[in-house]
Amino acid sequence: MTERKPPEVPFDSWVDRQIDAAAARGAFDDLPGAGKPVAAIDAPHDELWWVRGKLQSEGIAVLPPTLALRKEAEDAVAAAERARSEREVRRIVAEINEKIAAALRMPPPGPLLRLQPFDADELVARWRAAHPDRVAPLPPAGPADTRRTSPGWRPWRRRGR
Repeated sequence: MTERKPPEVPFDSWVDRQIDAAAARGAFDDLPGAGKPVAAIDAPHDELWWVRGKLQSEGIAVLPPTLALRKEAEDAVAAAERARSEREVRRIVAEINEKIAAALRMPPPGPLLRLQPFDADELVARWRAAHPDRVAPLPPAGPADTRRTSPGWRPWRRRGR
């Protein structure tokens, strides 16, 4: 710990002596950024420069909820295109559609959402076109049960017999 400044010594010369002693000990030799220009030295004055720098270094983005949902929807479509199976595509689409539906029911503050739920079948068709090697073959068609598909069939008619 450094000693206290003697009362008779001016502050400027005492600080200069402390800095010179630290430099002589090598305290400033291996600092990060040594020999590099100061970042954004020519940028206009910003009172929250350190907050913006911290957010950028941590990779944090602060967006209004509607814009964040739009970004999440774009990421979901990209994830659906990279999915490994059709089931995974449908799961991703169902999750984002649930969030979109909730935002449409109760719009969050911010810009308009301008987003509708995605058509899962359309995204699955796009996925199938992009990944023909991963598409599972359809099961063989068996004999059709025409009783249940006939126009006069009702489930309650069969109960009494």
